[in-house]
Amino acid sequence: MSIFKISTDCNNYFSFVRKDYDCMTNARKWTAGKIAVTLTIPLLVNVAQPTLKETFKNDFLIGAALNTRQIEEKDTGAARLIASQFNAVTPENIMKAEVIHPGWDTYRFDLADELVAYARKNNMKVNAHNLIWHSQLPAFVRRMKDADSVRSYFVNHINTVAARYDGSVYSWDVVNEALNEDGTMRNSIFLQKLGEDYVVDAFRLAQKATPHSKLYYNDYNIEQPKKRAGAIALIKKIQAAGVRIDGVGIQGHWRAAHVPMADIEESIRAFSALGIEVMFTELDLSVLPNPGDRTTADVGQTAGYQASLNPYPDGLPDSVANMQAAAYADLFRLFLKYPGKVSRVTFWGVGDGGSWLNDWPIRGRTNYPLLFDRQLRPKKAYFSVLAAKSH
Repeated sequence: MSIFKISTDCNNYFSFVRKDYDCMTNARKWTAGKIAVTLTIPLLVNVAQPTLKETFKNDFLIGAALNTRQIEEKDTGAARLIASQFNAVTPENIMKAEVIHPGWDTYRFDLADELVAYARKNNMKVNAHNLIWHSQLPAFVRRMKDADSVRSYFVNHINTVAARYDGSVYSWDVVNEALNEDGTMRNSIFLQKLGEDYVVDAFRLAQKATPHSKLYYNDYNIEQPKKRAGAIALIKKIQAAGVRIDGVGIQGHWRAAHVPMADIEESIRAFSALGIEVMFTELDLSVLPNPGDRTTADVGQTAGYQASLNPYPDGLPDSVANMQAAAYADLFRLFLKYPGKVSRVTFWGVGDGGSWLNDWPIRGRTNYPLLFDRQLRPKKAYFSVLAAKSH
């Protein structure tokens, strides 16, 4: 039985966020003329509510993508929330090549080192993201014209970065987003200069450089039949070469009103049949319409602002919040249906205010894709996810 009580003490917060907010969180201020009034409102709280990581501790890891402020613990409320709710972390940007390897002989490991230390302090697993991706490359790589230069970068980057964190990170997204929507290979600089075997080569280098980390392929829309078939063929190619691949990450950037449940379930079955882990690595459920009804998560596809595509600038209607909560619950019930096959679920962000979806594919919108709101308070979707465990 849940036990509820009225709290007028900000230190008597929900058990899962009791350390996650400042003592003025429940204060409301009004100003009338020169008179300012502050009223601390009693809160109805559930003092026995479990956390995400506690609820699913026997099922799969629960992760979050962290931005720089969160890694540096400059946002103290978020830092405490992350430590209480999650047992896995992924760097949103700071281990991508343009940040960690900005010059030919220049590496910047300070933020990645901070992330590793933060995770160690809080008993979390780090999924390092990522080694090889066509996007967010440093300028010196984008200017390369000959295959030898690209090959040298490719080998040196993997060897240097992966080896540095061997034994410190739990896993690596070795290659990110190598496929087109039809399952063919994306025409990236790596395909152009290194050929179709570059993915196998990346995993071969990674398994030598970081033998104590798990190695994953990560992509969006690989739950869709054509792209799934391409991902399966790619994974089989890696395996046939005698190279280690431990899992596949289905990113999970979906719209709350149109989550492709049947395709997701079939993908869990198909990928796990290859003898590898299945993860949902960048989960968020957008509530906003996309231009042209797109379903891609390609960061290069953007559009101009239109007010009609930003329908909730002042708050999320209850009907939409309920729809999103139901979609999240359906997803987690599906994940729980496959014990031992789904090994991690990572949300792409912590709270709605920090989500990349506020500025992609259209800058300046107000989206609500995560389990915590802009004040890092739990939303209906949070409680629906917890309830999915018992239903």
